[in-house]
Amino acid sequence: MKRKIFNPYRDLKGYNCFGCSPNNMDGLRLEFVEDGEYLKAEWQPEDKFQGYINILHGGIQATLLDEIASWCIQIKLKTTGVTSSMEIKYKKPVYSNKGKIKLVAKIINQRRNLVDIHTELFSSIGELCAEGKITYFTFPKKIAEKNFYFPDFEKFFEE
Repeated sequence: MKRKIFNPYRDLKGYNCFGCSPNNMDGLRLEFVEDGEYLKAEWQPEDKFQGYINILHGGIQATLLDEIASWCIQIKLKTTGVTSSMEIKYKKPVYSNKGKIKLVAKIINQRRNLVDIHTELFSSIGELCAEGKITYFTFPKKIAEKNFYFPDFEKFFEE
């Protein structure tokens, strides 16, 4: 079952996340879909995110993978967390001028409050260009609500 995820933080005063705020015109403005055990996103690169000419900067690729991992935690575990570690493998160049790229994330392991997420970045023609193992330190829901503005879970699916 596919479900579009609504960003419940969008109207919070001071919210300006580089990865997902729809109001940050300098940011990535990612939007997500839950698809079974996966979180997915499509994103259109812009020239301002280049490294070499027409090549998406590696740091932006890592940010895209980290961001979808964060949302995977929020949707699949109904809490929030912070990045503990990232291991990114860059396999092929990602072109910034050849259409939308696709991102996929899935939880692969959990040990207490440490959660491993496998992430993938695909080119517009479906080639695997980068993948990552991102470990998150997750918080109990009460701490997520108090310190990170984590909303009632149903707010992620109201538009």
